[in-house]
Amino acid sequence: MPVSHAPPPAPVQGGSGGSMLGALGATIAQGMAFGTGSAVAHRAVDAVMGTCTIQHETVVSESTPAPAPTANSMGSNSCSMNSKAFQDCLNGYGNDISKCQFYMDMLAECKRNSGSVMGA
Repeated sequence: MPVSHAPPPAPVQGGSGGSMLGALGATIAQGMAFGTGSAVAHRAVDAVMGTCTIQHETVVSESTPAPAPTANSMGSNSCSMNSKAFQDCLNGYGNDISKCQFYMDMLAECKRNSGSVMGA
């Protein structure tokens, strides 16, 4: 009976012949592809399960007295309406923060103006 022999091993790919820049580029491309795949998967899960809304709550203890209002906190209170509108927008749109850009700009303008009034 003839004896069959195993085929010869495959030639080794030239791993040491590549450039460092090529390896870095390949790693970056792989990372971008992974990130894109992850984002697509998150969107798919959101479409099936619904978006996840995280709401932060602050609990104030009754035993600690409220701090006396200072000039700085007075300026921030003047922007509380803008801050609430911005927060409501974020809670409503969740992942699409671009829809809240107007409210964020208004809040930044208010804070900028209240800072210049207090410094005058």
